[in-house]
Formats: sequence, C-alpha cells, structure tokens
Amino acid sequence: MALLLFVLLFSACSGLRYIPEGQKLYTGTKVIIKSPEKVPNEAALQTELESVIQPKPNLAFLGMRPKLYFWGLGQKKKKGIGKFFADKFGEPPVLLKDVKFSATEGLITNRLYNNGFFNGTVSHEVKAQEKTAQVDYTANVGRVYIIQEIHFPDRDTLIDVAIRATQPATLLKVGDAYNLNTFTAERVRIDAILKNQGYFYFQPDFLLFQVDSTYDHKVNVYLRVKATAPAKATRPYWLDVIKLNTDYVLTDTTKREPVRFRGYEYFPDEEVFKAKAITNATFLYPDSLYRRKRRDQTISRLMSLNVFKFVEIRLKPAAAGDSAGRGRLDADVLMTQLKKKSLRTSLQLISKSNGFTGPGLTASFRNRSALRGGEQLLINGTATTETQTRAPAGAESRNNVGLTSTEFGITAQLFVPRLVAPNLPLLDIRLPNSDFQPRTTFGAGVRLITRTGFFSTTNYNLNYGYSWKTKITNEQELRPIDVQYSRVSTTPEFDIILDQRAFLRNSFRQQFILGSSYRYTYNQQVLEQRRQQIFFQGQVEVSGNVANALSSVLGRPQNPEGRYSLANQEFSQYTKFDFELREYYRISADPASDNRIVGRLQAGIGLPYGNSRGRSLPYLRQYGIGGPNSIRAFAARELGPGTYRPESGTENRISFYDQVGDIRLEGNVEYRQDLVPYLKGAVFVDAGNIWLVNPDPDRPGGQFNTSSFLNQLAVGAGLGLRVDVEFFVIRFDYAFPLLAPYGKPADKAGRLNLAIGYPF
Repeated sequence: MALLLFVLLFSACSGLRYIPEGQKLYTGTKVIIKSPEKVPNEAALQTELESVIQPKPNLAFLGMRPKLYFWGLGQKKKKGIGKFFADKFGEPPVLLKDVKFSATEGLITNRLYNNGFFNGTVSHEVKAQEKTAQVDYTANVGRVYIIQEIHFPDRDTLIDVAIRATQPATLLKVGDAYNLNTFTAERVRIDAILKNQGYFYFQPDFLLFQVDSTYDHKVNVYLRVKATAPAKATRPYWLDVIKLNTDYVLTDTTKREPVRFRGYEYFPDEEVFKAKAITNATFLYPDSLYRRKRRDQTISRLMSLNVFKFVEIRLKPAAAGDSAGRGRLDADVLMTQLKKKSLRTSLQLISKSNGFTGPGLTASFRNRSALRGGEQLLINGTATTETQTRAPAGAESRNNVGLTSTEFGITAQLFVPRLVAPNLPLLDIRLPNSDFQPRTTFGAGVRLITRTGFFSTTNYNLNYGYSWKTKITNEQELRPIDVQYSRVSTTPEFDIILDQRAFLRNSFRQQFILGSSYRYTYNQQVLEQRRQQIFFQGQVEVSGNVANALSSVLGRPQNPEGRYSLANQEFSQYTKFDFELREYYRISADPASDNRIVGRLQAGIGLPYGNSRGRSLPYLRQYGIGGPNSIRAFAARELGPGTYRPESGTENRISFYDQVGDIRLEGNVEYRQDLVPYLKGAVFVDAGNIWLVNPDPDRPGGQFNTSSFLNQLAVGAGLGLRVDVEFFVIRFDYAFPLLAPYGKPADKAGRLNLAIGYPF
C-alpha cells in the first residue's frame, strides 16, 4: 500500500498531467563536442556553450517537478489554497515549442568563434518521448586557431609609446589558442595601466585588435588605437586644484572661504577634523600626474577612518591649462560625516554553558573624532548578575546550582588613524602604497568578578599596539605592551580547594602578565568570487622576559621558591604560539551558492619557563575546549587535559577551573547546504583535546605525550540548522559524542547548541 501511495505521489509531482494536449515538455539539453583532435580546455568550452542555451527547463528532482506541480494546482482558480501555492511556489511549463533551435545554434557558433574555432558548425537533434522532449546540440569544432605573431603599436605618439611599454606583461602569448575573453582582458589590463599614467579619458573600447588568419590555422594579431578615439583620451592629465569638503551634504550650496593647507583647499573649517588628519589620508596631490590608483586609495583610506558615511571624488577639466600645455583636472573630494557621538545601551539575558543565567546591562559610548584627528574613542561598560541553575548544591562548577556571580567592568579604547611611531630609515609609517589606514590602539580597562562564597578577582589591563594592512587579504598586529594584573581574594572554603590543587593555586597566583604579541592574518574570504578560500592566522606572545632579565641584572631578591615578583606578586614568564588554518571550498561553480565544505585546524602551545618554571600558564592564558564553537558534543571546558576525568566530589567541584591546559589541538569539518531562502543545513565532525606541558599529580594523564596524543582526541558529530539573513545568523547544532579522551563517553546523549553566527 505504501509503495502504491509513493508511485501515485511521484506521478503527480512529475507535473506531466498539466502539459497541454499535443505539446511536449522540454526537459533540457546536452551539448556534444566533436573534434578530429584533442580540444584544449574542453570542460571550460563545454560549460560556456551550455551557458547560452535558452530556455531553461523546469526545475526537476528525481523525476519530480514540484514547481510545475504547484503551478498546476492553481489553474482555472482565482483564489484558494491551490491559487496561493501556484503564485508562491509555481512556475509554468517550459514546452518544446518555446525552444528556438536556429537562434541557439547561432549563439553556440558565436561562442565557438570566440574560442578560436572559426570553422565550427552546429546541428541539433530532438529526442522525443510521449510527453517530454530533449534537445541535443552537436558542435563540430574542427581545429582551433593559434596565435602566431603579436604586434603592438609602433608609432612614436605619447599614447602608442605608453601602450608599447605594457607589452612585457601582455596576456597574449604566441602559441596560445585564440580566445576573445583573453583579448577583452588584455584591453582592460592596458587601460588600467594607462589610468595610472594620467590618461583619465581613455577607455578600453578605444583599443582595436586586428586579427589576420594565415594558412595552417594560425593568426597574426595587430593592436591599434582607434582612429576615432578623441584627442583628450590620448593625452595624460595633471591635477590642479584639489578641494577637500569634510561636511558635504546634497543641499550644500554655501560659498565659504577655505582653509589653505599643503596646497589643498579645505572646507569648512577645523572644528571637527584638523586639516592635517584629512590630508594624511589623501593621496591625490596638487600638481601631480593623475593616477586612478591614488584616487581609489584616497577613497579607501578616508572610508577606513570610520568617520564618514560616504566619500566621493569628482574630477572635471580645469578652467585653464598650464604653460606647458598639459591637460589639467580639478578634484572635489566630498565627505559626508557619520554622527560624531553616539550612546548605545542594551539589556540582555545571559545564559552561559557553565549553567550561569541572569540579566546583563551593557552601555557603549563612541566619539568619532575625539582629538579632531579622526581618532575614535570607545568606552564600554558592563554589569551582570548570574545564578547557576544546574546540578547539586555544594559543587562550584558547571554541575552546581544556587551560586551567584556578579561582574562589573569598564574598558576604554582610543583608535588613532596613523602609526604613532618615529620615522625609520627603511619604513615610511604612512604606508603610502597601502589602500588601508594603519592604526595605533591605546586600551585600558578594569573588571571585577565575584563568585559569591568562593573568590573575587579584580583584573586590570593596559595595552598599546599597531595594526596595518598592506593588501586586502593581509593584516598584521603588533602589541609591544599588553599588561594584565589580577588581584584575587578567596574565601576559606576556596582556600581548601586551592591547597588540594597546587597547579590551580599557581594559576590563580600568577596573574601578573607583562606581555607582548604579534599576529598575522591572511584571509581570502574577502575575495568572494574565489571558489576556494584560505584563512590563516598565526600569533606569538611572550611575557615576563624583560622583567625577569631586569630583576636578575638589578639583583632583586627572590622569594623562597626562587621567583621574582613585582608589586608583591609573582609575574608570569612564558612564550605562547597559536595557529589557525581554515579552508572554504564551494561545491558549485556559482558564486551565489553557499553549498560548501569547510575545514578548520587549530593548534596552540604555551611554554612556561623562568619565573614560571615547573608550572602551567596563567589561568587567563590557558586553553579550554568544548562548547558551541569548538567540539559541540561536549560542554565548554568539559574535556581534558589529556585523559584526565574529574570523578570525586572535590574534583567535580573545581572541574570548571581545572579542565584547562597549555596545549591545544582541534580540527573541524563541516558541510554546509542551502535548503530554502534564509535557511541552511549542516553536517559536521569535531575532534580535539588539550594537554599540560608539565605533569600534574592531581590531574593524572594530563601531560602531552607524542606517542599517545592521537588516541586521546575527543570526537563528536552532528547536524545543524542556521537561520541566515545575511547580517544576522542564529545557529542550532545538535551533536553526539562518539569518543572521549578516556574512551567511551560517559554520557552518550546528544547536546543542543544555540549560538549566534557560524562556528568558523
């Protein structure tokens, strides 16, 4: 009976019953390429020939045509559920009579010519069945024509000399097959070079390729400037008057006297932005040769100040030329400001993976030109109170209930749109060849966390650093100063726990971090048309080396454990390396498709030494694993280090703090699939663990061992749904544990993760 219902449903969804009498449903086309010899780039040629075929058949899946079926439900109906489905999801049948055979053959023939098959012919064949028909086109391509000679302009005019100078980098190569796309790209390439040599009015269409065929399927190519090209297109232009308007609006008609600075005319005044700050981000210079690269760089630099909503550059012929007879252009750089100051507050309900839930208040103040130089001042304040809502009383971990945690914090950051550093002999701190504004960041903050009945910490941080980009894919960040200082106050009950765990006590004790770091990021995700995209990030952080060396040189006393201290607190000394590599591979050649395979590999190691010898990293710098953005089948910090597994009451009470390590290795693979608009699905596998550098008798099995670490990886797998509305993503991932570091998972139940954004 079930089989009969399936057959009936399959037959109905095929939509064939809605085909008019005497007509046939067009089901698609196949293009067959025939040639007496091997066709170069045959797969690409096949794709190009198929791309011109019209019309497209009705959407079909396993013989079913749901859109055609829904269209049929609404026929001869003016309202009702059938009409609704027809209007919302249906599409009319594409019939054989809609296929224009002659026109399609002409389009295919044209594409053959574009690819150098000048003697190609095209024919078609209709393969008809009872109610359907397929059309096959056969392209007899013959031999492809090959480029034999390439001749660039040979006159001595300015424009011909400039074009001839571009020949060493030409895309046209002797021995390559004739291809119209290559000729088109060559014109664009030459035009881009000319635009950076002052030829403002030149266009790619002013270039003409004359192709003469010879015997034996060869062609000679001659590049010329069209005789119809206007005179202004064949001469370079210099910039004359450059006006900078930092307060432009569409209704702005006011005539104002400009501020004259460095040869620029600056409007309206310096009340909001100093002229120096804007001219430092402007790379169009009075009395210089016009270069399109400098125009684009100016727009990019000004926009990256994050103080303007729009930036536009208007170029027009100058009122008069100069004594040398050169063409001149005037430039108006028009900038529309964002709101200078803003205040944003939000009230949130916070639910953490360790069971703490409660309200939170955040407030953010931004000043977009705090010092009139495009500097951005950002002040954030937070206040939260949370209560742990899971697990038996008496345990201070993710399994506990009734505990209260409060947090208050304020941070301030000043982003300066330049490198605040001295000029070095081999480095221009303006980075004049970069399209992106370098930044200097100053940051400070304080954060108070109280875990009622156990401890409270006051964390202070102070940092200073630089960030810059030389390419759109490359970013670097250097932080010479990154200081964190934490004062801890504990209760007698928590002191008992710390006395039982020496490593945990040391982690809480060494919270004075005198760090410096460098981070490099390579990100191809900004190249949206690429089918394969790579993301790499590497970071190195060092702490305590200078303080330890100075303490030793100055002969400062050591404590009984042989360690130095500052402000009566031991400082940490370590070096930490972190690497992350991701690959995004789109299954479809269509750039609009989000069907892709994504992989991520993360590795990190922190090496404590010197003042931290024999210990682990500071708690603030240790690794945890698990949770919605890590191994999703396990809770946050539920795994490791190594095969360690808390079992006793005391171990369970402190497991949330204890399950951290100095080494991390994690890998993730995820397949993402478009389902319907704004809804995507995923299938994923996660694996990883953390380990200790030095052994800890209280966490047996936690130390890293090269011979056994692969057997200690936790593994989970699951399915996901993502609501993706482009600017906002809500993610649901349901994952099952497959392996735990200690063997079979203690709890094989699945775990639902709710998160914002993609995991990677």
